[in-house]
Amino acid sequence: MRERFEAAGGALLVRPLTRGERGRFDAALATHHWLGHRLVGETMRYVATDEGGHWLALAGFGAAALSCRPRDAFIGWSAEQQFRRLAYVVNNQRFCVLPEGRRPNLASAVLARCCRRLSGDYERVFGHPVLVVETFVDPARHRGACYAAAGFERLGETAGYGRRAGRYVHHGRPKLCFARLLRRDARRVLAAPFDHPLLVTAARRPVMLDLNDAAIEGPGGLLERLAALADHRKRRGVRHSLASVLAVAAAAVCSGASSFTAIGEWAAEAPQAVLARLGARRHPRSGRRVAPHEATIRRALQHVDVDALDATVGAWMVEQVRAGRIADQQLAVAVDGKALRGAVGEDGRPAHLFAAMVHHEAVVIAQREVDHKHNEITEFRPLLDPLDLDGAVVTADALHAQRDHARFLVEDKAADYVFTVKGNQPSLLDGLERLYYDSFPPSPGD
Repeated sequence: MRERFEAAGGALLVRPLTRGERGRFDAALATHHWLGHRLVGETMRYVATDEGGHWLALAGFGAAALSCRPRDAFIGWSAEQQFRRLAYVVNNQRFCVLPEGRRPNLASAVLARCCRRLSGDYERVFGHPVLVVETFVDPARHRGACYAAAGFERLGETAGYGRRAGRYVHHGRPKLCFARLLRRDARRVLAAPFDHPLLVTAARRPVMLDLNDAAIEGPGGLLERLAALADHRKRRGVRHSLASVLAVAAAAVCSGASSFTAIGEWAAEAPQAVLARLGARRHPRSGRRVAPHEATIRRALQHVDVDALDATVGAWMVEQVRAGRIADQQLAVAVDGKALRGAVGEDGRPAHLFAAMVHHEAVVIAQREVDHKHNEITEFRPLLDPLDLDGAVVTADALHAQRDHARFLVEDKAADYVFTVKGNQPSLLDGLERLYYDSFPPSPGD
């Protein structure tokens, strides 16, 4: 398409509107578009120009329709999922080719360029991406051929209703509904039981693991592993199994929750399909799945063996990360410790956590609290011992440049390592500084 426009008098540029251009944009839409310039919701406005800066077309995107049967059937989500995830769908509320831009193929080229940058622009401005673009076409005015040429799919016709003053009014003029996926897996992401990492806002990131494809039920799944942990609760009054409570807590943390309150809120908002996968109990009368209350989750986590829970969940997460990788992609694990701001022990000292995290996915697969009578060096082996590190690369800072650590990784865990060397190992540092690059044998393929 670019070659066609260059031949017609200049390359096509599609860009977001700048702050000082809003008045001109609104005036042009009010003049040339029968619906005027008003956009609603989280809006993005674009202008298409040629190399000389002349305005050729205008496009405005905003909130998706609250209800649209053809679109909802196309995505395949439930009413509950639609309510929670509608922000990831946007509507092309206005599109107008100006008189200066009326040339063959320009409309579809502008729409295609808008779609290529739309998700990134929404994430930059509003803190979340968008996965689907919808639009409605009045068949009395045009057939929507430019949308079809830009990769939109015709989904069907609306029922002929519109919203006025918060109410649906039947106007008797059905519209053609079109939609375009901005990711190939957009429908799967939007209709998945668990929130995909793409659907978590920047304020709650990072999401540790996509749970939709994780092994939760069945042999070797998370529920089976958690069921092996000792339950120290008194039997009287127990309604939720320990495995289901811990699975809910683990899923909430994997979805970005970082406190008891956040875990409780996540559980309270979890859809029925999610609660079913996590083993939540059914209400004896309604048959609906019941999420454990925050207080129940808090008590369970306070009484469980924390080290055993971390080891169980961490080993399970390593398997899920490995399962989601391509065959030749090597697992890389970073080992590091940090003091927790605001967390103070009985002796007045800040709590210190020692953790192992997968590099690419930022998944914490193991962690231990370091007692002040010990240090990270003594916790290195207990931290990594429960994990399957066969073929992995473990990175650590200079504190862990120890012979015992290197021997443990290579001989016991069948892993490789990369340690930083500093002045705490003066002989080793001096020896490394004397080495030349040709001291190392070439790697295979060199």
